[in-house]
Amino acid sequence: MFTDPSLYFYPPATSQSADVTAELVVLLVVVVTALAFDFTNGFHDTGNAMATSIATGALKPKVAVALSASLNLVGAFLSVEVAATVAKGVVNLDSTGGEALLLIVFAGLVGGILWNLATWLFGLPSSSSHALFGGLIGAALASLGIGGVVWDGVIGKVIIPALLAPVVAALVATVGTWSVHRITRAVPDETRGHGFRIGQIGSASLVSLAHGTNDAQKTMGVIFLALVAHGSITADAEMPFWVKFSCAVAIALGTYLGGWRIIRTLGKGLVEIAPPQGMAAESSSAAIILTSSHFGLPLSTTHVATGSILGSGLGTRSANVRWGVAGRMAVAWLITLPSAALVGALCWGLAHLIGGLPGVVVVFAVLCALSLLMYVRSRRQPIDASNVTAEWDGKLAPAQTPAPAPAPEDVPAAPTTPTEGRP
Repeated sequence: MFTDPSLYFYPPATSQSADVTAELVVLLVVVVTALAFDFTNGFHDTGNAMATSIATGALKPKVAVALSASLNLVGAFLSVEVAATVAKGVVNLDSTGGEALLLIVFAGLVGGILWNLATWLFGLPSSSSHALFGGLIGAALASLGIGGVVWDGVIGKVIIPALLAPVVAALVATVGTWSVHRITRAVPDETRGHGFRIGQIGSASLVSLAHGTNDAQKTMGVIFLALVAHGSITADAEMPFWVKFSCAVAIALGTYLGGWRIIRTLGKGLVEIAPPQGMAAESSSAAIILTSSHFGLPLSTTHVATGSILGSGLGTRSANVRWGVAGRMAVAWLITLPSAALVGALCWGLAHLIGGLPGVVVVFAVLCALSLLMYVRSRRQPIDASNVTAEWDGKLAPAQTPAPAPAPEDVPAAPTTPTEGRP
């Protein structure tokens, strides 16, 4: 009895090969979702670098975002210290692996994206970093319990820097702004303003470069984590070049999109910014972000930039700081990590309940639907390069357009003095 020779050339499909294919599809979905998060990180955080330069007129809005995008792209290649912290310092890799870890990473990314979009919709400059960490922590807790999180890394490299960063940035910017005003007080206002606008171009560029060295690394770390879970690389491997390149391009494209709603809040809503303040704020932000990147601290660039802008207002005697806006920002900061953690846990629960690839697909579809809904909602009050510097009136939308002047026939005639004795 002879065996059918076709079996040697066309082996039957097995459940094992189907599982391998499903896990590969899940990995691809996770990578796409990570790059989507990187994209939202870009437009969510553009204001950190360019809001003050746009507000003072140092750079035209579209020129500013193009410059910021280019430097974010360059900065993403300069360091991988932060990526290493994200990959190994949040989720306990000894407690999980394989498809379970992929599901945790995916759910955490969805939590981070949804929180980024929600805060962007309301023009709140919350932390993209904490949204990502919150999503990962929530998904890890839902999947593995308390032991699934590297608490030493979270407390030492996420929470403590989050508390210190805005305070330090505000102090540095306050001293810097006061010093700038003191040193240049004898310079004519027009000359001083022109000089500081030129200086702002350099300082804002440095912030954009620093942002690339910090924030782009976070998504690299997440994709690295997914590749380790899939078994494509080991935990000790170097960061693949394609991961660096794709994350750099994604955050640069997001930056170029603008994120005008948050740029408006930072540039016009917190304090009225003059060129000396803007340069002092940007310089302090760049110094702190670059220092944190050197030490591998995944610092929130939003916290640093907002603290610097607030400090620049405190360092200016006549500045009017809008504490109500600052208070709303502070509330958003406090609830970002737990809120994203809750969303990440819910997404993990839904995907786990359905199971396997279908669960991931359902959660991805929910992400797409909610993202589209928030985008459509944002079109009711559009903010773009044409109105991002309009005077602040306490709302997201720019100031109302003045009512048109009445038509000539509607203008009442000037009163006349009656003349006696005429018919």
